[in-house]
Amino acid sequence: MEIHQLRYFLAVAEEGNFSHAAEREHVSQPALSHQIQKLEGELGQSLFDRLPRAVVLTEAGRSLLPYARQILTAIADARRSVVGLEDEVAGRLSVGAVPSIALYLLPRLIVNFQRAYPRVTFELFEDTTEKLAQRLEDGTLDIVLASPGDTTPSLKHHSLGRERLLLLVPEKHRLARKNAIKWSDLAEEKFLLLHEVHALSIAVRRLLAANHLKPELVLQGAQLVTIAAMVAAGLGVTVVPEMMVHTDFVKGCVAVPFASPSPTRELVLIRNPLRFETNAAAAFREEAAAALLNRPGGG
Repeated sequence: MEIHQLRYFLAVAEEGNFSHAAEREHVSQPALSHQIQKLEGELGQSLFDRLPRAVVLTEAGRSLLPYARQILTAIADARRSVVGLEDEVAGRLSVGAVPSIALYLLPRLIVNFQRAYPRVTFELFEDTTEKLAQRLEDGTLDIVLASPGDTTPSLKHHSLGRERLLLLVPEKHRLARKNAIKWSDLAEEKFLLLHEVHALSIAVRRLLAANHLKPELVLQGAQLVTIAAMVAAGLGVTVVPEMMVHTDFVKGCVAVPFASPSPTRELVLIRNPLRFETNAAAAFREEAAAALLNRPGGG
């Protein structure tokens, strides 16, 4: 049983697809499949049922999964503990972020961080809060920047404050010149939202329901940038985090604040307290907190 075989096994188990697992591990699909077959041959049992549209764990696979995670986490921690003995901030840092944070915050944050710590290299992941939390537990991520979502209680959350949510409308929209929006102003508006798996979308849908609004939903998407472009084209309106409006991604739109009490979302940094925290991870945690609290409109 080889370490890389366990890594490939975990990738297939999490991705549910040999092709996606191969892309994640940066190997060819035949090479990955061959190593899985060798592992199955050594164990004498099939680890996956290869269905026409999916790959699912067998009973043997489900039995192996927690041990594979423990082994890979222990190996990663052993490597980090040795590197962490150095005083200098260096090494590889795996950072995850939800899409509604990654695009608007990470470029500036990482550029500034690497100016201070040039020996740190990054591996970045974008996904939902729930899936990023799973990667924290598996040991494939060091830090996650997100909004609170469905995460395991064993993970540690560091609150980074709250961020205002604003209404995004086309430049020539009837509400574009208002100083503040009331929820009642939106009764007849068509909405564009992220898919429901995203924490921001869940928060916006709850706000609409709490204010007795059941708007026509004309589009659901995976990226706020795409939704903003659709807003600019006049398809409808949406709700966006304030960090987005300080970028060029809202060209053709106007961001209008809500009347008090203004809706907000919480920003959190999540880590696994059972994991060894490297010098690089600790430094990035401090830099991320400072960047979020000092961003335009932050606090």
